[in-house]
Amino acid sequence: FGFNAGSAVAANNAAGMAMMVTHISASTAGMSWMLLEWILTGKPSVLGAVSGAISGLVVITPGSGYVDQTGAFLCGLTGGPVCYLGIQLKHKLGYDDALDAFGVHGIGGIWGGIMTGLLAHPDVGGAPGAFYGNPAQLGIQIAGILFTMAYSFIVTMLIIVPLDQILKATTGIGIRVSKEAEDQGLDISEHGESMIAHPAPPPGHFDVSKVPDTAVVAIGNDNA
Repeated sequence: FGFNAGSAVAANNAAGMAMMVTHISASTAGMSWMLLEWILTGKPSVLGAVSGAISGLVVITPGSGYVDQTGAFLCGLTGGPVCYLGIQLKHKLGYDDALDAFGVHGIGGIWGGIMTGLLAHPDVGGAPGAFYGNPAQLGIQIAGILFTMAYSFIVTMLIIVPLDQILKATTGIGIRVSKEAEDQGLDISEHGESMIAHPAPPPGHFDVSKVPDTAVVAIGNDNA
């Protein structure tokens, strides 16, 4: 909300509209993602609803200063399913994306740029989209998306490839951690800490040897 509405750099109608359409898109995408998940897997989930809301925030960002409430609703309605299907790509293509960053932010950002080219309302941002008599805007959006993808790929390679070579020369491995480090978890292998200090035992399993003596005595006294 602060990112989209704050881009107006003022407390005015543009900021208010950007905040409203951001909220509409996030809410609608949360619902559409959850409904699709429910249809495909048989169960809705809180994680799905939250992921859908995030996808709605991503999709609306390119057009938050250009679409009206109807456009925001359509962005969220389509953005949830598009991003849900987008995260399935990692299972088919086999690339690493533990936080679904590309599936939600990459695919969602691309879809948001396309939807802006379709739904930009002249009364909101002054620039009409394809649905309001300016089909050329869709081509402009797609060209911008392709340029951004190419730029991001090239700059990322310029950063990652030298870094990979430096790490291989100094540590013997590149930017990809070892299989053992992955299995252990990067929180522990890379940072020496974990948000889960003591994993819970399997259901039905209780090892009394792990209980402090004082606790055993206390339990015994209570039973006595």
